[in-house]
Amino acid sequence: MRAVIAERTGPPSVLRVAEVAAREPGPREVRIAVAACGVCFHDVVVRNGTFRRGVEMPVILGHEVAGTIDRLGSEVTGLRVGDLVATTIHSHVCGHCRHCRRGRENSCPERVFLGDAGLNGGYAELVCVDADAALPVPAGVTADEAAIVACTIGTELNAVRDVGQVRLGERVLVTGAGGGLGLHGVQLARLAGAFTIAVTTNAGKAARIREAGADEVVVFGRGEDFSAEIRRLTGGKGVDVVIDNVGSPVFEAVRRSAAYDARIVLVGQLTGDFVTFNPAQLFLRNVSILSAKGVSRSQLEDALELVARKRIKPVVERAYRLEEAALAHGMVEAGLATGRLLLKPAL
Repeated sequence: MRAVIAERTGPPSVLRVAEVAAREPGPREVRIAVAACGVCFHDVVVRNGTFRRGVEMPVILGHEVAGTIDRLGSEVTGLRVGDLVATTIHSHVCGHCRHCRRGRENSCPERVFLGDAGLNGGYAELVCVDADAALPVPAGVTADEAAIVACTIGTELNAVRDVGQVRLGERVLVTGAGGGLGLHGVQLARLAGAFTIAVTTNAGKAARIREAGADEVVVFGRGEDFSAEIRRLTGGKGVDVVIDNVGSPVFEAVRRSAAYDARIVLVGQLTGDFVTFNPAQLFLRNVSILSAKGVSRSQLEDALELVARKRIKPVVERAYRLEEAALAHGMVEAGLATGRLLLKPAL
């Protein structure tokens, strides 16, 4: 099969298309003929070496997959060859540890993040995952849309609904609002009934962010403190919930933007930088720091239903050929993509 391989960390140019042996599915796995795979910033930080935990080179990146089942493992039931499916972000979880039993597969000690280890990822014509990691795509949802639902919509659903517990009428700040996660976080916060403030570094994305449902869009340069503007927009109170898709570069501005009793939900980390702060700056205002780590199977199922019911719209800006993977990575790394970019093996 054809696949995009990175044999070492480095710039986008380390990505190359090669012929590799196609895996046969294990007894409880399915093999998927990839129709589309999202290009996530997680892929970028694995490729450039910022993220290293669980990474094994050479690697086929890609964890946002939709396609048709090509082969079934001998013990698989409930799915058929030819079914259109979307994957969770993991190729394997155990399914029986205390984390899995609580619907927290992202903490399973056996979890394997799809596309982080070895030659089994979505930047390829074929990929194998556990049957439990593949969900049927509802009628009316295209493969291009389904490919990005788990990571972009499912993770933000986790952040907004389950971790942040956004309530009707609350003030919500979404950082990185023009990217793949942020643009869908804006939609979900608005759907939850929040007054939604979006922050972006790209003025050219402001109109799209407003279309997604932001009540206010704040445009600031990278590393600039936007907290004074957030407080102005909230009458000096600050925001009740932050959905932070950026991490260290905005942490201080996010902290200053938080109201009393606020919840800061950490979703993304774009750099390897650390932050320092005085804990009293948080606990004296009763501010909680939480995290939304990926998406569970049940959250993916809910996210797919939201898309099928037209309550959330997956935003795909452009699809690229496998040979253009480096170009797509460059766009994402530079923050130029609005929503998600795709790789499509059939192009």
